[in-house]
Amino acid sequence: MSVAPTSDLSIAPHVRRRKSSSDSFRGGSPLIYGIALVVVAVTLGPVIYGVLGGFRTNAQLAATPAGLPSPWVLDNYLGVLANPAFWQYTWNSVAVAMITTAAVVVFGTMAAYPLARYEFKGREALYMVFVLGLLFPAAVAIVPLFILITQNFGLGNTWLGVALPQAAFALPTTVIILRPFLMAIPKELEEAALLDGASRIGFFWRILLPLSGPGMVTVGVLAFVGSWNAYLLPLLLLQGENKTLPLGVADFSSEHSSDTAGVFAFTTLAMIPALIFFLAMQKRIVNGLQGAVKG
Repeated sequence: MSVAPTSDLSIAPHVRRRKSSSDSFRGGSPLIYGIALVVVAVTLGPVIYGVLGGFRTNAQLAATPAGLPSPWVLDNYLGVLANPAFWQYTWNSVAVAMITTAAVVVFGTMAAYPLARYEFKGREALYMVFVLGLLFPAAVAIVPLFILITQNFGLGNTWLGVALPQAAFALPTTVIILRPFLMAIPKELEEAALLDGASRIGFFWRILLPLSGPGMVTVGVLAFVGSWNAYLLPLLLLQGENKTLPLGVADFSSEHSSDTAGVFAFTTLAMIPALIFFLAMQKRIVNGLQGAVKG
């Protein structure tokens, strides 16, 4: 009994339909692009308006609030850059963010290491404590933190008094991101290192930390940006010359409320360092989060 050969013409329409559906899925529908454009406009619209507002005069802003600079004015930005208070606020923000980032990376890695590599009773329950820490906002504990930092530890109006609580509240995210990285490292590698005479601490410093570099970069960038944008805790703990840049923006806005263009320039320059740092590290952040999901 012979079987009639299947005609290629009967298969071709199905193949075309599959290709067209896959191509449309890959390209995306106009509705998705429209929603994406709306989200981008809502997100970047205020930022672009503030940046352009810094290149205008107060008279231009009063006459045409939604217009473009005509002519372009640099005096607002030059005035902010010549202001010593701006650089003092910037230095304070950099110092607090660096201390916070270092504490988050060091202590977060040390906390994630036993939760990833050791088998002990209650390990998952302890890990769930860090997971539940994501549901605990800093605003809930702000008053006890203020009393603890200022009265018990005597760290009021200091960089360390702000950096340590910020690092503590960043630890849950750090542990959740780093644990899959540390778990993905083969146990055979650790066993081989121990056979070669390395201790567990030696394996931790010489092998495990370099291999988990993408995850450490990810949590470090997130900690730095979060500390740079922090407002509530520095507002309660810092005063005078120790204020960070977000507090400086608020003080400048209240002191120069009539200088709208100057406020736009000050705000724009205040967000540029964190924005550049985040954009420069965004690929590392994505790679780190992908590694955490795969792990």
